[in-house]
Amino acid sequence: MTIAYPVKNTSQRTLLGLIIFINFIFIGQIVSPVFFSKGEFVPTKFEAAWQAISAGKSAPTDWLELTTLYSAALLHGSVSHLLFNMLFLWVFAGLVGELLGVRWLLAIFSITAVVGYLGDAILRADSNIPALGASGAVMGFEGAYLGLAVRWSLPWPHIWPIAYAIPPLNLVILAVVGFGIDISGTINGYGGIAYGAHLGGFISGLFLTSFITPAPIPLRN
Repeated sequence: MTIAYPVKNTSQRTLLGLIIFINFIFIGQIVSPVFFSKGEFVPTKFEAAWQAISAGKSAPTDWLELTTLYSAALLHGSVSHLLFNMLFLWVFAGLVGELLGVRWLLAIFSITAVVGYLGDAILRADSNIPALGASGAVMGFEGAYLGLAVRWSLPWPHIWPIAYAIPPLNLVILAVVGFGIDISGTINGYGGIAYGAHLGGFISGLFLTSFITPAPIPLRN
């Protein structure tokens, strides 16, 4: 019989703090959209900044442009965009946080957010259209959970406020379906979504938990 592991309040508090922080940033976007738009990721601007830095002719603004690989993940374009991302972030980041702890929770968010926007830079290299949102990191946690589920026999988790434990296989299927949708969107060229960020985040999250992260906390005894 498979049992559920107890909720780790520390990881959930950290995740809740991250979500609240992102919501405060969204309020800032509403109050001062021009200022916060500087944090959006624009592939052509990133490419120009990287070329300048590589050539040794960089200005402070070029280095600042590189930070949009991360800052864009904290920004959102609408209330629905924010709510959708925060919902899936709560589910999958919460799962990974309970399995690996706070440090890996924050590390995976940061790494997959950055790699996600690098993926966007590759697929939209000539685009001047800005991208923003935590979708790359959200997909990163989906990939991370998939990697953990393939590598280890995971206990059934509780996801607040759902009252009963959920089979890991159901969550794996959800993650794989999301990845499949992104692959389809990339192949068919559906507009309006930064699929490169989704794919980069998912693949980097899957890589981290497949080859780098330690055993899940509940299985370390």
